Amino acid sequence: MSSIGPPRSWFRRALIENGLVSEEEIVSIEAHNQQTYEEAADRAKQAPDPTPDSIFDYVVPEPWKPEKWPEGLPDGSGEPLTLVLALNQTLKEEFRRNPHTYIWGQDVAYRDKGGVFNVTKGMQQEFGPRRVFNGPIAEDFILGTSDGFSRLSEEIRVVVEGAEFADYFWPAAEQMVEMSHEYWRTNGKFVPNVTIRIASGGYIGGGLYHSQNIEGWLTTLPGIRVVYPAFADDAAGLLRTSIRSRGITLFLEPKFLYNNPMARAAVPAEFAVPFGKARRRHEGTDLTIAAYGNPVHFALEAAAELEKEGRSLEVIDLRSLVPLDLDAVAESVKKTSRLLVAHEDKVHAGFGGEIASQIQEAVFPWLDAPIGRVGSTFTPVGFNRILERAILPSTEKVLEAARKVLTY
Repeated sequence: MSSIGPPRSWFRRALIENGLVSEEEIVSIEAHNQQTYEEAADRAKQAPDPTPDSIFDYVVPEPWKPEKWPEGLPDGSGEPLTLVLALNQTLKEEFRRNPHTYIWGQDVAYRDKGGVFNVTKGMQQEFGPRRVFNGPIAEDFILGTSDGFSRLSEEIRVVVEGAEFADYFWPAAEQMVEMSHEYWRTNGKFVPNVTIRIASGGYIGGGLYHSQNIEGWLTTLPGIRVVYPAFADDAAGLLRTSIRSRGITLFLEPKFLYNNPMARAAVPAEFAVPFGKARRRHEGTDLTIAAYGNPVHFALEAAAELEKEGRSLEVIDLRSLVPLDLDAVAESVKKTSRLLVAHEDKVHAGFGGEIASQIQEAVFPWLDAPIGRVGSTFTPVGFNRILERAILPSTEKVLEAARKVLTY
């Protein structure tokens, strides 16, 4: 069998046979490219070696900041919104503000429905199919195109639904890693200005394909921000800051809270939340619970229950995982001398272990008990509601863990 040559020769022959270029033009292009490569290699060889401290340059760009952050917290006045409506409202406001904002993903522009959870409902009708459109069922394509498209202009802000469910984000892992280090690798010359929305977590009877939490992996990637709100106002505020900021933000949305009444909150106009700033949801003196996402609500319910027993719990809603507000947790633990970390992901290798480790190093002299952790069991999440309840954290499990730390 005779060889027909490598793909390069096929392409070359096709160009010539179809009259697109001549042999002489190809030779000229190749010579020009060879010269470009050699000049670049010479510049690299002659460049001075980098200094060790330069490893911290251009890891993450400075985020957007308003002229002045809102004083204190929202006063609760106004019409309470569901978390899903707060996201939808904020997306529309940001699209009206910046005509160079775009969104695509799976089913984000499907007729009258916006995604499987209605987060983008009505957006294509208002902003048109050039700015709001469906991507294929190919998560790597969705992320890869957001990276390339964002290079066209610094004004562009891209929002993608990285996967309809966090469970399906894994095909995009290669693109995610590639995007995460572009700002650092290009020495600050380029950064993808992309907000990646992902519906995360369980409690919907979705089983192992619709209940995963992936922040444990995402938080290992330098070069990205990771946020995880638990209330409608924080969801709106963090989304606004994410879209207006340069760089990549992984915006994890607890799908169980989309329409859950306990996540409702009034959202002030132009409300924005800074990255890396936790929020104290309940003040106490006996035990600190640091949580994010669904377990924030379990912690608040546990605090209310333990108050009946004369115990005072402080609940810190982290909201932002990268950057992490270690100071807020440390300040609280110095007051309470005890810490429980609650998250929905598995305790084994979950992000709670990182929180516990950093806090232990920071406030060890103030601790009167080992740091407790509560989360999911080291198993897949079952479809059956009985199995789901046995696997995922709950108010009862947070209560049990809190009592254990309190009685040490």
